[in-house]
Amino acid sequence: MFMHGFERFLGHRGLEMRLDRFALFQNIFRPGADTHLELAEGQRLFNVFFERDVEDIEPAPGAREALAELARVASIVILTNAPPQARAPRARWLVKHGFDHPFVIGAGPKGPAVAAIVARTTGKAAFVDDLLPNLDSVAQAAPAVATFQMVADQRLRPLAHAAPDRHPRIDDWAELGPAIAAAIGAGSG
Repeated sequence: MFMHGFERFLGHRGLEMRLDRFALFQNIFRPGADTHLELAEGQRLFNVFFERDVEDIEPAPGAREALAELARVASIVILTNAPPQARAPRARWLVKHGFDHPFVIGAGPKGPAVAAIVARTTGKAAFVDDLLPNLDSVAQAAPAVATFQMVADQRLRPLAHAAPDRHPRIDDWAELGPAIAAAIGAGSG
């Protein structure tokens, strides 16, 4: 639920988030402005948010429960794109919300990182993301990995590009958890 926390952060700085496209920085506006903030300024704010306010994000509904169930039969690694200075705040956030799993901070397409993680296991693997470029990157770099698209924020669902022929889209963790378990051949009970 990143966008909710980032939106609050922007509001405290006199900016607003207008969710009219599935793009982070092109949705940041000064009140009354017709054009979005410069992309470089959006990136700067993103970095500041991760340094100071990343802990002000609520987890996606049902994620904690679904991952706890999956953790009974699988190893979970959280891969997040964030600036390097976000490591400590992100670690605190994960533990605070019951996601006490190993995590990797990266940048850019996630395929190479997923391929490196998967190379360390002999079991089947699955990957979940909201962004098609990350899902496509994983499908290319680690084609044996089952990929799922998940858009937790209901406001973003109609804006997100989907490719259900390549990556099943399941926006509810109560359904996604069992789908992941089935994809990796693990019973959830």
